[in-house]
Amino acid sequence: MDFSDVLNAFTWERIAPYVNNFVLAIATIVIGLWAINRIVKLLRKTLERSSVSVDIIPFFITIVNVLLKVLLLFSVAELVGIGTTSFVAILGAATLAIGLALQGSLGNLAAGVVILIFKPFRVGEWIEVNGNFGKVEEIQIFHTYLASPGNKTLILPNSEVINNVISNFSRKGSMRIELEMFMPYSESYPKVERLIREVLETAPNVLQEPRADVGIIQYDTHYIVVGIRPYIHPDNFWSVKFDLHKRLKNSFSKNNIQMAYSEGVEMGEIGE
Repeated sequence: MDFSDVLNAFTWERIAPYVNNFVLAIATIVIGLWAINRIVKLLRKTLERSSVSVDIIPFFITIVNVLLKVLLLFSVAELVGIGTTSFVAILGAATLAIGLALQGSLGNLAAGVVILIFKPFRVGEWIEVNGNFGKVEEIQIFHTYLASPGNKTLILPNSEVINNVISNFSRKGSMRIELEMFMPYSESYPKVERLIREVLETAPNVLQEPRADVGIIQYDTHYIVVGIRPYIHPDNFWSVKFDLHKRLKNSFSKNNIQMAYSEGVEMGEIGE
C-alpha cells in the first residue's frame, strides 16, 4: 500500500462524522461550562437571599457544581461515541471504595449537614455535648468547635454531636448555676436563707427573673447541704460563680454564720 492509498483511506466522508462529533463535543464543553457557572452563581445568590445558613452555602454550591460537571462529562462522552456503561460501572466501584474508606468522615459530613439545616445550636451559643461544655465558635461540615470556659478549644466530630443529647444553655437566654453551702445543724436555716437571698438580690449579673431557687438538698452526717440555684447569662458563668462564693462567705462572716466542715464524728444541737 503506497501513500496515495493511505490518503484515500482517510477521505472526508470517512472522517467527517468524527470531526463533527469532536467539534460538537468541544462546543458542548464550552457552552456547558458557561451554563454551569451561570447556574452556580444564580444558585449562590438565591441561597444568600434565603434563610439558609451561610455555613452550608459553600457545601451546597460545591455539590451542585460537581454533579453538573459529571453530567456534562457523560454528555460529551456520548457525543464522541464513548460507551458510558463501563465508565459508570468504574465510577460506581470507585465511589463505593471511597465511601467505605471514608465511612466515619461521611457520617460526620451528613451530621454536619443536619446541624446546619436544623440548627439545634448556632455560633455564639453555649452548649454541652457528652460532658463537653463550651461556647460554639465555628460549625464546619465535619467538626464543631467549642471554646471551653478554661480557654481550651474543643473539636467535636459532628456525628458525636448529633448522636448525643445537646444541652443548649443560650436558647432561652439564661442558664442556672449550681452552688452548695454546708450549714451546721445548730444554725438557723431561715436566717441562712435570708442572707443568701440578700446576696443574690444585690450581686451583679444575677438575674432576678426567673427567681433563684434556695433550699435544703440533704442532711449529711456532719452538716446540712443548702443548694443555691441562681439564673445568669451564659457569658457570665465563671465571673458570677466566683463572685457569689466570695459574697456569700463575706455575708456569713459578718453575720456570725458558721461554715460546717467535718472534724470527726460529733453530736450537736439542731437549730430552727
